[in-house]
Amino acid sequence: MKKKPIYVEIPIDTSMDQLWEYTQNPIKHEVWDLRFTKIEYLHNKKNEPQRFFYETNIGFGLAVSGTGETIIEMNKNSGDRVSSLKFGTDHPLSIIKEGRGYWKYIQTKKGVTFLTQYDYDTNHGWAGKVIDRWMFRPLLGWATAWSFDALKIWLEKGDHPRQLFRQFIMYWISSAVVAFVWIYHGLVPKLLFVHPEEISMFSALFPALPATTTSKRNRDM
Repeated sequence: MKKKPIYVEIPIDTSMDQLWEYTQNPIKHEVWDLRFTKIEYLHNKKNEPQRFFYETNIGFGLAVSGTGETIIEMNKNSGDRVSSLKFGTDHPLSIIKEGRGYWKYIQTKKGVTFLTQYDYDTNHGWAGKVIDRWMFRPLLGWATAWSFDALKIWLEKGDHPRQLFRQFIMYWISSAVVAFVWIYHGLVPKLLFVHPEEISMFSALFPALPATTTSKRNRDM
């Protein structure tokens, strides 16, 4: 079962330094990134990769945590930057066992192109691979793309990611309610438990149909 790395790319109309601050500062990073609830830099010695701790709440009072490290590379000529990282966890609830990837910052005339690509190995044997292939990886890819969009809107328009997330939740709740009402009125009074008013409206629209049905029943009797 071949895995496809998660890849997201987005242009952002901002300066390199500002984007760097919003993505490399753990306090700001955890605000816009839907994949993490908490990010902390750990103490490290000089000239060593920066180690970090991350945690993600998965509901019902449960959280998955892990550690990783990142290395920064800067191109003095072009101004482009790369943040390479590797991460992993031994948490029993985590689908991810160990992963690696990078963030890349490409300076353009209209701002910065911000992109990421990462991949990981899974826990829990073949079951973990199946869950990852059909559910977890698509969800993680969607969360990455949504987070990048939230960062872009935050930097370009000033709309806070928490506000965007509330709007997103309200949109899907409203859509779910409308869908439920539409399905209910399409099944219950029309097909499952036919309401007398539905029969009256149907007879008014197609007056000949009930008469034909009645005549046929009389002939059968």
